[in-house]
Amino acid sequence: MSQPVHPAFTADWESLRTRTIPDWYSNGKFGIFIHWGVYSVPAFGNEWYPRNMYEQGSPEYEHHLATYGPHTEFGYKDFIPQFTAANFDPAAWAQLFKEAGATFVVPVAEHHDGFALYDCSFSQWTSVHMGPQRDIIGELAAAVRKHGMVFGVSSHRAEHWWFFSGGRKFPSDVQDPQFDGLYGPAEPKETQPDQAYLEDWLARTCELVDKYQPQLVWFDWWIEEPAFEPYLQRFGAHYYNRGIEWGKGVAINNKFSSFPAGTAVFDIERGQLAGMRDELWQNDTSVSKNSWGYIEGHDYKEVTSIIGDLVDVVSKNGALLLNIGPRPDGSIPEVEQAMLREIGRWLAINGEAIYNTRPWEVFGEGPTEVAEGSFTDTKRSAFTSHDIRFTRGAQAVYAICLAWPEAAVTIRSLGRNSTLQADRIASVTMLGSDAPIAWVQSEAGLTLTPPSTPPCDHAFTFKIILK
Repeated sequence: MSQPVHPAFTADWESLRTRTIPDWYSNGKFGIFIHWGVYSVPAFGNEWYPRNMYEQGSPEYEHHLATYGPHTEFGYKDFIPQFTAANFDPAAWAQLFKEAGATFVVPVAEHHDGFALYDCSFSQWTSVHMGPQRDIIGELAAAVRKHGMVFGVSSHRAEHWWFFSGGRKFPSDVQDPQFDGLYGPAEPKETQPDQAYLEDWLARTCELVDKYQPQLVWFDWWIEEPAFEPYLQRFGAHYYNRGIEWGKGVAINNKFSSFPAGTAVFDIERGQLAGMRDELWQNDTSVSKNSWGYIEGHDYKEVTSIIGDLVDVVSKNGALLLNIGPRPDGSIPEVEQAMLREIGRWLAINGEAIYNTRPWEVFGEGPTEVAEGSFTDTKRSAFTSHDIRFTRGAQAVYAICLAWPEAAVTIRSLGRNSTLQADRIASVTMLGSDAPIAWVQSEAGLTLTPPSTPPCDHAFTFKIILK
């Protein structure tokens, strides 16, 4: 009789530190995040509308009263029938993401509002039973994989413990026991989740993994609460062992210190690092400055800014997870489609300096300071032609100018005193251009003369080919 195979991972941090980051992640660099749910129906404020509509005195609360009436008569649950997904075409979504140059896709499987977009056996409040009556996650997983991209999911179930707590403070449908499956527990945010809730969280999260085999699981911040620690260890062991069973490289995202270093991939929301990190990390941000989900009145970022951040992140050994927010009918706003395709056109020319690369000896140089930490993604000045970022490939170093250099540009980090000596340089080209690039190395740096015509619309890549 054969001996049973013992799992590779056990539910403790020491064991989980032995995990490795999969190659698809280290090489892929760019993914699409999707915030889509019932909160897209009111299209007001942001994806926290379901909480804020029950917070007395908030703009969402006042808007809700004025637009829909008292919370006892029209609550968050009453938006569900309007979340139709009538125009949700997973094949078209996947095609768009492929055109954008994404290598992985991460939809929100369940946001703080507790309405799951997958076939959850622990709840009737799902897209399978209500609203669209479709398994959104299952359909999208199949379409994404058909296009050769990696599929992941995010779970925000932890935050649901307190998300609807405002509805306990005044007459609302949150207090009606028949809706506990959606609104409950609705406990004060200051309290720790109890054992029943934690066991339920673990069961739901493991089921999500087992049913859809995601290769990335993204968690929001509240799992850092002390009560979650043993459950995170149990989930980590379960998921990493599943990855081995499936023969797939898998990874977990975490914020702050909810997972110790080396046990998951560190993620910074709407923010970056000031310098390089030895292990792969991730910046998650959105095309919009003021919301993750669909709203009327987005304040959109410029594509140039997004590409600049992508390059900056990759130069520091990171990956960028860029969010979009579809309408309640499943259509992706045209401006967001255009932004993704514009990024894709840039990557079609410059992707060689992004995909499958690793950091060079220094991440870059230039005058523009990048603030470190969460929620700093709109706090930097525009990058200039003197802001240079480096990546390296098998036979090349890539020097990426984050704005067009009108004249010769001198890269100080590549001077004669650097490790990249002139006798190692075979030639210099600019990706997307056939024009010859004149270069000279001095003590001051490597001086490069750009082509007369830019080959693309955003950042510009000098490829330094090595002997």
